[in-house]
Parts: sequence; structure tokens; C-alpha cells
Amino acid sequence: MTDVSEKTGGMRKVRTGIVVSDTQDKTIVVRVDRQTAHPLYRKVIVRTKRYHVHDEKNQARAGDRVQIAETRPLSKLKRWRLASILQRAVTE
Repeated sequence: MTDVSEKTGGMRKVRTGIVVSDTQDKTIVVRVDRQTAHPLYRKVIVRTKRYHVHDEKNQARAGDRVQIAETRPLSKLKRWRLASILQRAVTE
């Protein structure tokens, strides 16, 4: 596994999320959750965002926990690339 900051120069964002779709060729959709406090009630709520991620070798599968890194625009929606697969999905 290569260090993400080594490839990107340390200035680009890195996120960790779950693959929710891998049906497209060389593209996966990753769900990234973050916790934030409600502005008035201060209850912790989960905010979700989906990113289209470039997966050159079609390695990732739905359910995998992956690390993604920001990159130059690759298409209309893709601004992220797959950095590494942290944990494989449990298959039965």
C-alpha cells in the first residue's frame, strides 16, 4: 500500500468510505459519512455524501471500505481516485 500524501504532494483531500456501487466500468460510487452537531439542538447527526471515484483496475466491490484521494477532473462527475482498499466486504 502506497502513502497517499506521497503521490498527491500532501495537499489533496483524502476520505474513507464504503463502496455502494461498482456496476460501472472503472468507476465506483463511495458513500462517505461524517458526524456533525445540529446547530440548535447539538445532537450528533450523520451527514452522507456520495462520490464517483476512478477505479482503474476494477478492484473494489460493493461493501468494501476504501480510501479515496482527490485528483484532477477525470470526467463530468469524477474528481476522486481509489487510493487503497482498507477492508474487503464480508461475502457469504
